[in-house]
Amino acid sequence: MPMPPDRRTDFSAPRGRGTPAPDPRDSLVQRTGKVYLIGAGPGDPGLLTLKGARCLAEADVVLFDYLANPALLDHARPGTEIVYVGKQGDGEQTPQEWITRLLVRRARAGQVVARLKGGDPFVFGRGGEEAEALAKADIPFEVVPGVTVAVAVPAYAGIPLTHRDCASSVAIVTGTAAADREAPGIAWDKLATAVGTLVVLMPVRRLPEIARRLLAHGRPANTPAALIRWGTTPEQRTLVGTLGDIAQRASAAGIRPPATLIVGEVVRLREMLRWFDGEAGDEDGPAAG
Repeated sequence: MPMPPDRRTDFSAPRGRGTPAPDPRDSLVQRTGKVYLIGAGPGDPGLLTLKGARCLAEADVVLFDYLANPALLDHARPGTEIVYVGKQGDGEQTPQEWITRLLVRRARAGQVVARLKGGDPFVFGRGGEEAEALAKADIPFEVVPGVTVAVAVPAYAGIPLTHRDCASSVAIVTGTAAADREAPGIAWDKLATAVGTLVVLMPVRRLPEIARRLLAHGRPANTPAALIRWGTTPEQRTLVGTLGDIAQRASAAGIRPPATLIVGEVVRLREMLRWFDGEAGDEDGPAAG
């Protein structure tokens, strides 16, 4: 499971972990430089793909993010170098440019590099930027998709993104671009009423602004909304309210990142479908006013 900041470990020094190395004759790659961009999934280590585990076992060095569960490092073979390159909100930040240069440098040195990224590397994970840099540097790479937070986190909270009775469309957006300016690529005026379910990743710090934009463009204030922190882990915490009050509820409850926001009628189904509640507890309010 992903760990809160005070429970995480510094894995920057080389150390041996995990499963034995596979026979090089059966290797996924020849021992030349290559980068695997691996989706670590949303937090539950059981949601890592089989190919993701195999690629970790191939790696000479693993670069892992803040949202990648450290338990996944057990798939690396003994002696693998582990380097933490996370970005933690207002806390510790590893510059993206440094990460990209490290990927290129290690691969050029002939190493197999596993870049372990929370969720899916191509869904707001900057995996596209890293793949672009590798392509420009003529570094061989593969993308290993992961179970995206946008689908798995609401599922663990008992919220299906679609349902024949209330939602036949979904949009996934990032909350980090919802500052005091109109973010390129996010048409809030259209999103507000164009889709049945809206999923906002990384929304906490700009939650009041996100709610204000949706309300201003016609989404009813009594639309059900849910905010899920550390989804799919024992620390999962789910806060339910409406679009009109979810920001106030989140502030009063002291909700901090990482979290995922779900807006839409599907949130009502949580009352019947909730099946996984984390140890952190849940704070369900009325799903509509």
